[in-house]
Amino acid sequence: MDALAGLLEGPRARGAFLIRACFDPPWCVRIEDRAPLTIMLVVRGEARIMPDDGEPLVLRAGDLAIARGPDPYSCADAPGTAPQAVILPGGECTYPDGRSLKGHWDLGVRSWGDRLDGSTVLLIGTYMMQGEVSARLLDALPPLLSLTSDDWECSLLPILAEEIVRDEPGQEVVLDRLLDLLVIAALRAWFSRPEAEAPAWYQALADPVVGRVLRLVQDDPAHPWSVATLAAKAGVSRAALARRFSELVGEPPMTYLTGWRLALAADRLRDTEETIGAIARQVGYGSAFALSSAFKRVYGVSPQEHRTRAA
Repeated sequence: MDALAGLLEGPRARGAFLIRACFDPPWCVRIEDRAPLTIMLVVRGEARIMPDDGEPLVLRAGDLAIARGPDPYSCADAPGTAPQAVILPGGECTYPDGRSLKGHWDLGVRSWGDRLDGSTVLLIGTYMMQGEVSARLLDALPPLLSLTSDDWECSLLPILAEEIVRDEPGQEVVLDRLLDLLVIAALRAWFSRPEAEAPAWYQALADPVVGRVLRLVQDDPAHPWSVATLAAKAGVSRAALARRFSELVGEPPMTYLTGWRLALAADRLRDTEETIGAIARQVGYGSAFALSSAFKRVYGVSPQEHRTRAA
């Protein structure tokens, strides 16, 4: 698996919140759902994404934005428009004064807003739970990124636009997988841009010494690596490897190795039904107890609690 594939392997939507939003100006929706990741596609018209801290982002037909939570933001036709609705955790919708909006803006299957042929139409997909997107991917993203229709060609847009309003058996699963594919395609396009700030470890893969060590660790996390064995594989001294690795990656080799092992364990706890002991052995821990101790120290919960929350 190449590094980019490893980074993008994470999105796994489960019952994602997907909706077609249709508005006529003036309109403004305040987003306070604390969702880990939300993707917005403009089908028609124009929208502005306005973070509380940062410059507004203008989106036009064919443009896409991805917002990384949990910070709130507003989506509107213009900067001065007052919010008409607030989106809270779990997809709950209220008026700004707290009154429930349930049913008031419903326009049919997964459609919401003023009218179906509104001057602005957006397709919005939201990952509801932290476990649906790996921490490795979230840490690599800015709070808000965008791609214009000139930056990429989205062949999935017409498919998503058609499927999002269908009400068929198994439709949630279809939409979850479409959302995953859309996010992966968008992020692959974004990471290919010169201005994209890929994580330090990703950039360090180009280094002949550190890149080799990173690939060894990523390809075989269960191996009993030490600084000495990694340095020998890279053909440098332990001191040289430790210094060069810390300079390029931002942390020592063994700290990175621990983080990589635990990130893999977190993903496997979420995506498989394997025992904690089996996962521990796959990622380089001798026992379930050893993995549990390290996992709780870093994630603040036990592996079983992490699995339960992800489910």
